[in-house]
Amino acid sequence: MPWENNNQNGPWGGGPRRPSGPNEPNIDEVIRKAQERLKGAMPGGFGGSYGILLIVAIFLVIWGLSGFYRVQADEQGVVLRFGRFVAQTSPGLNYHLPWPIEAAYTPKVTTVNRADIGMRGGEDRRGSAGVTRDVPEESLMLTGDENIVDVDFSVFWVITDAADYLFNIQDPQGTVKAVAESTMREIIGQNKIQPILTEQRQKNEEMVKDLMQATLDSYGAGIGITQVKMQKVDPPAAVIDAFRDVQAARADQERARNEANSYANRVVPEAQGEAFRIRREAEAYRAQTVAEADGEASRFSAVLGEYKNAESVTRQRMFLETIERVLGNSSTVVIDQKGGTGVVPYLPLDQINKKAEGSK
Repeated sequence: MPWENNNQNGPWGGGPRRPSGPNEPNIDEVIRKAQERLKGAMPGGFGGSYGILLIVAIFLVIWGLSGFYRVQADEQGVVLRFGRFVAQTSPGLNYHLPWPIEAAYTPKVTTVNRADIGMRGGEDRRGSAGVTRDVPEESLMLTGDENIVDVDFSVFWVITDAADYLFNIQDPQGTVKAVAESTMREIIGQNKIQPILTEQRQKNEEMVKDLMQATLDSYGAGIGITQVKMQKVDPPAAVIDAFRDVQAARADQERARNEANSYANRVVPEAQGEAFRIRREAEAYRAQTVAEADGEASRFSAVLGEYKNAESVTRQRMFLETIERVLGNSSTVVIDQKGGTGVVPYLPLDQINKKAEGSK
């Protein structure tokens, strides 16, 4: 061998080799025997044309087979030719020209990715997960009425176009996070703090989602925003107690207002109904009085006509009708002295006794 010389140095001049013991193999002898076996297996040895062609053929077969690749059901294949995008492939077994001519990437397009802004997940001292650490430089935002609000939120996104995702943006996770933070600051800056803390949370989430999607589409990022979820929307920790007192006072104010509205909704219809009833009764009384007056006037006119035709008879009839109407319900008995002969008067003693007992 080339390094077998008289100075007994190793193959790289590292000093004298340790002599082989009776139970240790001789490395030079093993290499020499392996070379002899390989030469015997190939006709003509390594230097023959047949051996070279066989080696080249085996290499070409292995090189050609290296172009097969599999795309899983949750992936999308992207084929590059000399670094340039040429095709997208569907799930299943696919083939591309072997490296370095073509290369394939298979990003997962159905996996829902998550970006947290204003908070970080971590571990506690015992090593258990689930501990959330606040990041004030991301979460503190200025509202439209010049207040500060602490917003922690998460953005969920998927890959919609694998080619755009791979080649149009360099850092997808960082890009989504930066766009999310910028968009949330813009939306928060357009609103006052009170709606942000109370009833406008869902609306803000939808606005951030739509604006983020429009921004990423303008970048050609190949990313789709599926959901924006606000995890925490609070005033800064230094003034949160004061804000909670204000919130409680406003809640009491709203409750009192609702009770007043409820009372008004109950009393006002009752008053309106009572007024309508009184008005209708007055109208009915007026109609009745007018009708009676008209009737009396008509009757008087009719009597006047009869009176003019027969004054004595009419006068006598009117007198008798008046006496009948006046004395009709009276218990007094009137006896004409001229025609009262044969009438025996008597005292109603039983009625007198009843009246006397009633007076007691």
